[in-house]
Amino acid sequence: MKKTVRLTMAQALLRFLDNQYVSIDGQERKFVKGVFGIFGHGNATGLGEALEFHRGGLTYYQGKNEQGMAHAAIAYAKQKNRLEIMACTSSIGPGALNMVTAAGVATVNRIPVLFLPGDIFACRQPDPVLQQVEDPTDYTISANDAFKPVSRYWDRITRPEQLMTAMINAMRVLTDPVNTGAVTIALPQDVQAEAYDYPEEFFQKRVHYIDRVVPPRDAIRRAVEVIRNKKRPLIIAGGGVHYSLATEALKAFAEAFRIPVTETQAGKSALPWNHPLNMGGVGVNGSLAGNKLAREADLVIAVGTRLTDFPTASKSAFQNPDVTFVGINVSTFDAIKLDACPVVGDAREALKALREALREINYQSSYTEEELAALKKQWDDEVDRLAGLETPEGLTQTRVIGEINRAIGEDAVIVCASGSLPGDLLKLWRSVHPKTYHMEYGFSCMGYEVAGALGIKMAEPDREVYALVGDGGYLMLHTELVTAIQEGRKINILLFDNNGFQCIHSLQNGQGSEGFGNEFRFRSPETGRLTGDYMPIDYAASARAYGAVAYTARTVDELRQALEDAKKQKVSTLIDIKVLPRTGMPGYDSWWRLGVAETSESENVRKAHVAMMEKAATARAY
Repeated sequence: MKKTVRLTMAQALLRFLDNQYVSIDGQERKFVKGVFGIFGHGNATGLGEALEFHRGGLTYYQGKNEQGMAHAAIAYAKQKNRLEIMACTSSIGPGALNMVTAAGVATVNRIPVLFLPGDIFACRQPDPVLQQVEDPTDYTISANDAFKPVSRYWDRITRPEQLMTAMINAMRVLTDPVNTGAVTIALPQDVQAEAYDYPEEFFQKRVHYIDRVVPPRDAIRRAVEVIRNKKRPLIIAGGGVHYSLATEALKAFAEAFRIPVTETQAGKSALPWNHPLNMGGVGVNGSLAGNKLAREADLVIAVGTRLTDFPTASKSAFQNPDVTFVGINVSTFDAIKLDACPVVGDAREALKALREALREINYQSSYTEEELAALKKQWDDEVDRLAGLETPEGLTQTRVIGEINRAIGEDAVIVCASGSLPGDLLKLWRSVHPKTYHMEYGFSCMGYEVAGALGIKMAEPDREVYALVGDGGYLMLHTELVTAIQEGRKINILLFDNNGFQCIHSLQNGQGSEGFGNEFRFRSPETGRLTGDYMPIDYAASARAYGAVAYTARTVDELRQALEDAKKQKVSTLIDIKVLPRTGMPGYDSWWRLGVAETSESENVRKAHVAMMEKAATARAY
């Protein structure tokens, strides 16, 4: 007779999670490291009780906003290359819905996070309960159904014994490099507290093996046939290079055939910035060197990237009529994008196999060392110019980035997600080591930055972590600064205060508008609109109120002094950097497709629409 143990569903869930491990390349590690949570009537007496008396290896972390704590969990898993995760629990209703945006972030970026929102009573006896969403056409629907479109796996536990199949499936998805993302297990508050005689074997140590998918020989052969006669190839390195631990394989492949490398936001830091073959970013926010090479390339090898509209410049970056694509990706869905010849497999194994096959035919690109060195020097000189740009009016965004890059050290980690900073950082930031550049640009979620810094610090406790965030993003969500202080996890917030959502203000300007609704100004009694003076906000004062050490910088000297002093602090810091609006970098031979009004009172808007559609005609159709 099988041995059983009587536990509530919530207690069983924690015991199960505490015994999950992953193994890759023969190295085993504990997979679920802790639980972020905010308690309410949907989880306090169920999962909350289980956490209170849990004596295993799961640490509970108190969030301050459900979306914020989930962003921290995402950043933790991303920094750990998806080999360790956190779970997130909330109450029902608004507490659960606060995590839906973060679930979208996780799924779009292919980052594993386990969401455990409380749910309404499965028994329905006290319905409708506080915070219950009632659908008169389908009584099975609750607020948690909103997670379905943004989850890679979704389940609702209406009986305690359902936990077993649900969690086996949850682990299947969370540990799958192809299908990972948000996993949502909705937990009705009554069922969390119900007991069941669970078989003891359900709680035995489970090791989930992340096997490297070796691409088929025929796929390598087909890719070699595509590459064989190409003279001007270009590599686009995406986040999959990091997740497959393939940075050395990428370097060896590029060097073997003298192929220049460009990077996406997720792939940046795969090669050191000063490597002779690193040409910077590509696409909308690409470098001059990267975009020139993309325009002329007759072959593009995309490694571990989703090929979104930013690296492809809305499919306009590649103008050589003979250009073809090879897609190296563990996901077939991504490998075939841009009608590529797919090489479906682990990035490290695929690069190794393709390198050996190309060596056999003595392949070599037609680039000369002198040609690539000249392109790289031209771009490096432009970065130096903008990173040292001085103006008597105040601090420019490019100068501030340059000063930060020089000051914080090559082992520090920066995190960013939204506004004009990601574009400038892709162009300007000089990363020396892998995983020192952490950008959430799959969803580009405002408010990720501060919470993300906490998650990174939890993953990398011995490194200094810096959140680069605009004032708009900071106001969206910065409450996990309090959690960082509470936990003694020092993070550094570098707040670019430019009086509003200036990235979108510039976008409007670029399409014929004079700018509307994006600057932090007082409402003018004369115009009735937000056209009055800028709002003077003391962000440093608010950070001090939380317990952080804070500074205000209006000059280069003040910025340098603040950066140096912040390094010495033991608690979290914030530097309120007063930056001139719209002093970021321009585009370099790039384009981004937008929906510009076809009819407008503004002649400039109408002209912008015509220009947009003319450029769209030059982009690839698929």
